[in-house]
Amino acid sequence: MPINQPSNQIRLTNVSIVRLKKGGKRFEIACYKNKVQEWRNGVESDIDDVLQIANVFVNVSKGELAKHQDLKKAFGTDDQTTVVKEILQKGELQVGEKEREHDLSSVRREIATLVAEKCVDPATQRPYPVGVIDKAMTEAGFSVRPGKNAKAQVAECIKLLQTDSKLPIQRARMRVRVTVPVADADEAKVRTKVRESAEAVEKDELGADEWEAVMLIDPGQFRVLNELLQKECKGRGRLETMSFAATAGS
Repeated sequence: MPINQPSNQIRLTNVSIVRLKKGGKRFEIACYKNKVQEWRNGVESDIDDVLQIANVFVNVSKGELAKHQDLKKAFGTDDQTTVVKEILQKGELQVGEKEREHDLSSVRREIATLVAEKCVDPATQRPYPVGVIDKAMTEAGFSVRPGKNAKAQVAECIKLLQTDSKLPIQRARMRVRVTVPVADADEAKVRTKVRESAEAVEKDELGADEWEAVMLIDPGQFRVLNELLQKECKGRGRLETMSFAATAGS
């Protein structure tokens, strides 16, 4: 037996909602998951493939359709296609609680993995398992920031682990080689400054044609070194990454 519903109500399930507040009212459209971003990026051009139903709602979850007079007042037209396109382009994509939790959990795991790749136990100079990093993140009270990718949150996470967790942790050191022509290898301007950026100098050799240094540095010093060489050596100096020295000092 068919269930009769009011003509202004349409029930939808498993939808992604795009919401736009305009003219003092809230308007929503029901879209297929992942299609909204494709539309905004120009990958998807068929609006019928984006929308679950070509109607404008004031509340998708309750199935309440927007009134024509409200559309005309807010958008200057009650043409559904025109209004839908504006909402699709300017509206805010609403994410369900379960989906949000899943996304944050995935990003958190990725952050923990990146931290494990970049950091070591200072005592052994060995990397920690991802699970140990994840537990330390919980201990330190680290929260994933929605809207930011994992890479953008790694540095912040490492700092928090160093200050607010009991886990001894430091960045894995990079082994780099610096080579500078003798004519540019001024002791005061170049060589001393290069050495100061290192945690350990493994080789420091001034030859007939060039000065060469092999050093262990914090990865954060790589850009500093590169900028120093560009400034003082006008592009004639070279900076090469040899390896991440995860077992340095062992």
